[in-house]
Amino acid sequence: MRRSVLWMALAVFGSGTFPVACGAQPQGQGTSSQMENEPTAKSAWNAALLASLAKWVDSAPSFGLPRPDTAALDKATRDRDVAAIDREAEALALRLARFYLLGCTPVNHHAAWRIPDTDARLDLAGNLHAAMLEGSLDTFFADLQPRNPAFAVLRARLAEEADPVRKTTLIRNMERWRWMPRDPGHTYLLVNPAAFSVELWRDGGKVDEWRAIVGRKSSPTPIFAAMVSGVTFNPWWDIPPNIVRESVGAMMRNNPDAAARKGYVRAGRRYRQRPGPDNALGVMKLAMPNSFNVYIHDTPSKALFNRPVRAFSHGCVRVDRPLDLAAALLAPRITRADADHIVASGNTVTEPLPGQVPVYIAYFTAVPSADGEVAFLSDIYGRDSVMGDALAVQKKCAF
Repeated sequence: MRRSVLWMALAVFGSGTFPVACGAQPQGQGTSSQMENEPTAKSAWNAALLASLAKWVDSAPSFGLPRPDTAALDKATRDRDVAAIDREAEALALRLARFYLLGCTPVNHHAAWRIPDTDARLDLAGNLHAAMLEGSLDTFFADLQPRNPAFAVLRARLAEEADPVRKTTLIRNMERWRWMPRDPGHTYLLVNPAAFSVELWRDGGKVDEWRAIVGRKSSPTPIFAAMVSGVTFNPWWDIPPNIVRESVGAMMRNNPDAAARKGYVRAGRRYRQRPGPDNALGVMKLAMPNSFNVYIHDTPSKALFNRPVRAFSHGCVRVDRPLDLAAALLAPRITRADADHIVASGNTVTEPLPGQVPVYIAYFTAVPSADGEVAFLSDIYGRDSVMGDALAVQKKCAF
């Protein structure tokens, strides 16, 4: 909101009434006593609320967002039209709130982002009206920001970043945080294929992190959310049809002895692999039903964790230190020693978690580093470019 228009708004509503131009007598009102008996026009948007709105409008670019068009409110303010100011200020506030809460990227640019954003159900209008009554518009807008501490780190870097390529990357990744639920849960797992990592979060802080192997470029790990209900030790592997077609089916037909040594079995149209040292799932798999048939699990190919780029799977997420992850999720009922004992038994056992834990398989190419700075990661799946030109999106929001 331009400063001249803001000061005009403050002048108009400083007293909470619609002022009359100096020296002019209102049309249709003859005497001073008559004027005293006439009702005055009061605005729901007083000077303090308009000042707060103006501040958050002007702050939008610092959050990687476009500055919304204020022309309609500017005109209403110049015209000193109380009803129009109320109408246009509320419309602007709600549009700005959607910017901050849900982002600006057109829907087709994040169609592959299949993490439901529960924030879309928030009653923005109701919360705005409550904030106006309480005089807490600053709190209303502040509460709409992503709560993961990574967002604040990216925003701080955006304020000082001069390189246009990195600036675009920061804006894209700040936008992705707006697509995540602000309340992901008390305890949750966050997988970032671009960082080849799995993180465990509790009470708003990162508890631990595991190296991960993720999908190849030809079979990328999808973006989605699921619920982890338990941990399966010594799991059977139900082999997906694409892997049967690619390798396992031919091995069982052409070299059945080799297939048997690897533990492959067939029952009708179902191909499986027995638990054991060669099992593709290793000694642990998280029970997290999903339509992608993608899971977090162990692997017998431990050497691959030493590679800096770890995109080798058909889409699943393989973790190092799998039993540490299992024990962290099952604590306090199951310890790491208990997990070792279950694995040593050779029995297939599924231990339920104390409560279901959300897992978010997301995608971020700019993340906080251990020293508090920002690490810019390789866009292994080319998903940044799918979001379009972030600087152009800044100029025109999807809402």
